[in-house]
Amino acid sequence: MSTLESMTDEELALSYINGNNRAFDELLSRNQDKIFSYISYIVKDENLANDLFQETFLKAITKLQTGRYKDTGKFFWWLTRVAHNVIIDYYRAQKCRHIVEPTKDNDLSNLNSNSVMDDSRESELANAQVLRDVKKLMEALPEQQREVVFMRYYQELSFKEIAQLTGVSINTSLGRMRYALINLRKLTSQHGVNLVLE
Repeated sequence: MSTLESMTDEELALSYINGNNRAFDELLSRNQDKIFSYISYIVKDENLANDLFQETFLKAITKLQTGRYKDTGKFFWWLTRVAHNVIIDYYRAQKCRHIVEPTKDNDLSNLNSNSVMDDSRESELANAQVLRDVKKLMEALPEQQREVVFMRYYQELSFKEIAQLTGVSINTSLGRMRYALINLRKLTSQHGVNLVLE
């Protein structure tokens, strides 16, 4: 065991690929707290974080076993990228499931308009509309620009973190954000969308 403990993460990954299952146990032990913290920070739900954490390590195992890991000396960032992709996949799947059908209990048509449309409610509705508009406009962006906007504003990652997770330089991340904002401004102008939060 002392031999495994003296190995780098990259050496452990390669050892696991070559059939040493104990090497993966050591990798898991070293990285589980940091990866779980990363996932928890993004999703802000412990039960969901546990599910996504397990999915992350299942994906990592699959990628290692099928030869989709290249030793770059940055195993932790590779694993963080796997976690990031698992989170993105989860949110994409959830987007398709949130269709609410009206029922007798949640029919809003019989509410008195005065009980709903006070000033704070109007602001809340306007802000919700802005967020819906932003999401629609983001769908029109190229994938790389959409990804950097999502990571920066929805996951609140720094450009350094975005660069590391996406495998590009900080300048490339900043450039993608710049073009994304230019394109979003064009789209808001074309569609007459007001993106001011109240």
